[in-house]
Amino acid sequence: MAIERIDVNVTSPGRNFVTVKVTTSDGVVGLGDGTLNGRELAVVSYLRDHVAPTLIGRDESAIEQTWQYLYRSPYWRRGPVTMAAISAIDMALWDIAAKKAGVPLYKLLGGASRTGLLTYAHASGTTIEKLNEAIHGYVEQGFQAVRIQAGVPGLDQIYGVHDSAPGGKYEYEPADRAETLGDGSAMRPTEETWDTRAYLRHLPTVFAGVREEFGPELRLLHDGHHRMSPIEAARLAKSLEPYDPFWLEDCTPGEDQDVLRLVRQHSVTPLAIGEVFNSVYDYQTLITERLIDYVRSSATHAGGITGLRQIMSFAAVYGIRSGFHGPTDVSPVGMAANLHLGLAIHNFGIQEFMPHSETTLSVFRTSYVFEDGLLHPGETPGLGVDLDEEAAAAHEYVPAYLPVNRLRDGSVHDW
Repeated sequence: MAIERIDVNVTSPGRNFVTVKVTTSDGVVGLGDGTLNGRELAVVSYLRDHVAPTLIGRDESAIEQTWQYLYRSPYWRRGPVTMAAISAIDMALWDIAAKKAGVPLYKLLGGASRTGLLTYAHASGTTIEKLNEAIHGYVEQGFQAVRIQAGVPGLDQIYGVHDSAPGGKYEYEPADRAETLGDGSAMRPTEETWDTRAYLRHLPTVFAGVREEFGPELRLLHDGHHRMSPIEAARLAKSLEPYDPFWLEDCTPGEDQDVLRLVRQHSVTPLAIGEVFNSVYDYQTLITERLIDYVRSSATHAGGITGLRQIMSFAAVYGIRSGFHGPTDVSPVGMAANLHLGLAIHNFGIQEFMPHSETTLSVFRTSYVFEDGLLHPGETPGLGVDLDEEAAAAHEYVPAYLPVNRLRDGSVHDW
């Protein structure tokens, strides 16, 4: 059998999503996630104009060959747009393979290595008291691990921080929906003020307050959003050690990997990085020198299941575990791909889980389940996600952009 048709669906049920639908000549359909937050239409064009025409008529079961063809044939390799497009096709082909075999995808990847996937939630608050309220909501839901983000005195809105809804539900949407400026031009990204020194002074008190409230057993994670210099990151990692963090994520900009040597020299706080990476080559130094403890890529941005499995096989040799990226701009299709691979690999660590909105889940029908702090992809053949195209059509694409950080002097700062 062969690939007969490739369609690209763009929908915006609260967030923008790019979904590939591959149909075989015998009528089997596979879905893949190609969402790239803030640059979605670049991936759509890459898929429709450059990828889809080259794949019609090809054997849909030749997944590895297709992956290598898409990766090597354009000459311009890697990069977020290329790898998001490859990811979408790769997921769809694995979805088709598992559906034809009549099994959930994880069984084609070697079967389950565990009963479920340890999962962490997002908790935030503008004050420590409000943060603790949010954490209580998640603990009551059964979460055993929570990412904690808190407001910094003297700063207004900070990326990733808001006061959670009752029950701890994290409904914050950082990507602003497009509006027009007074002159009729398109909106620009929101600009937020940042002060690293104030953050470094305040965050240890946040961890102290949470540990005092919840004790030593709850796993606590924190995301630095690439906003520190190497020595600042080393200082923070060292100052958090008494509170036993599960990890410190993205403490420095991901492009300069050598600087993590400095952080390692000063602290034993576990480090996670990689959500902005898109291939195994991005991790070469980090893995071979054991400069990180957790891989933060997702199937949506790192070449699909095939690409992400490459990274994790390499990481396994060095005892490095997964911490797959799972925010709400990874669609339920991409989330399912993360879960199937995470269930199968030996070196799984933890899975990020931001539940999608009811609006999103009216478009994407999922079969994965959360229970007692663990996620499971379910037993539906394939990825276990369906796209309701009629419901998707009711949510037109709306441009949306993540905010930009500026220091108090007005200069643009890293995430």
